[in-house]
Amino acid sequence: MHFVLFYDLAPDYLERRPQFRNWHLSLAWAAHARGELILAGALADPVDGAMLLFRGDSPAVAEAFAQADPYVRNGLVTGWRVRQWSTVVGDRAAAPVRTVPSP
Repeated sequence: MHFVLFYDLAPDYLERRPQFRNWHLSLAWAAHARGELILAGALADPVDGAMLLFRGDSPAVAEAFAQADPYVRNGLVTGWRVRQWSTVVGDRAAAPVRTVPSP
């Protein structure tokens, strides 16, 4: 299954990010190395949110990431939520659905 971790970012996120970025990225790359985190990044124009795509059996891995993330712990993230994403197309889709040719 796939889970998306959504972050709402503080208005001063870009100014405060440098002091926590290495710690945050280390946490993210470690989750990626374990096969938990697939993709992650901030939304652009405006930079007011971020999305992190996780793979797992439950939302627990995404929730644990958020709880340990220095961006969350230090107020750069003002709110977060995890949603299951029903992926059906692509090489890594959790439940691939292919069309059946018409008769």
